[in-house]
Amino acid sequence: MAVFVLTAALAACGVESESSLGGKPTEASTDTESKLRVVATMTILGDVVRVVGGESIELTTLMPLGTDPHSFDPSPRDAAAVADADVVFMNGVGLEAFLEPMLENAGGEAEVVTLAEGIELRQVEEEQEEDAEHGQGDYDPHVWFDPNNVMVWVKQIEETLSRRDTANAQAYSDRAQAYLSELGELDGWIREQVEGVPEANRSIVTDHDTFGYLAEHYGLRTVGTIVPGYSTLSEPSAQELADLESAIQDLGVRAIFVGKTVNPNLARRVEEDTGVRLVFLYTGSLSEPDGPAGSYLEFMRYNVSEIVEALK
Repeated sequence: MAVFVLTAALAACGVESESSLGGKPTEASTDTESKLRVVATMTILGDVVRVVGGESIELTTLMPLGTDPHSFDPSPRDAAAVADADVVFMNGVGLEAFLEPMLENAGGEAEVVTLAEGIELRQVEEEQEEDAEHGQGDYDPHVWFDPNNVMVWVKQIEETLSRRDTANAQAYSDRAQAYLSELGELDGWIREQVEGVPEANRSIVTDHDTFGYLAEHYGLRTVGTIVPGYSTLSEPSAQELADLESAIQDLGVRAIFVGKTVNPNLARRVEEDTGVRLVFLYTGSLSEPDGPAGSYLEFMRYNVSEIVEALK
């Protein structure tokens, strides 16, 4: 687990400095009248932190609902939230490229925990290496599309919160164990759903390389993406689009899956050229709480149901 500590002190917050994972809990965590101040970068991650932290933490999520994580531009209010935080949870792998300069400038003593550490990451394909120019590095950051990876998140979140807030450690552990059980059930359900799709129909095309972890773990095949690589900030060439359209027609692809936070113009062009319909999914953000993807568990069930229905 990669952890960084901000260097500037926030004396007004009364927070005790910590220089490593093995440091002492903050004063706030030992005061039964105050809660651990926790920041999560994106809504999907924030929901997982909320489940483990429960009412024992004060949670702030930086990215609003419907935000594309690849292009998020933080505000001064976001910087203030980071400066006031005891712990910041981020995905990492270049997804939150905005966060590093914010951490350098925000001040405070927040412990920053990179949750993708410890996960076996998908390595970038050779032809996608130019995507590193957009801050994505050499690995796929969309780890949450495999619940087994989110189990790694949960364990790291529980360990961090329990260490920083020892008075509530048992509650964090209990909630984490219950959630791990739900994630295990989700894993089995996804496997059953995909097994109901004929093998010949399991080829998928996406707007960018979003569903790689889902495809690899559950037996789908990503045969192409409209935008090359792992970032929505990339742009395809005319030849790349032509090659993709040929592959869609040659392989009998049944649907093109597009994230709701992504500009669909290119995808609609491919739809018009190939006659293959677009299916819109939640990718980098949850829906409103009362929507179809208001939590991570609902997010995954909604997406998988839509994918399976389209491929059948």
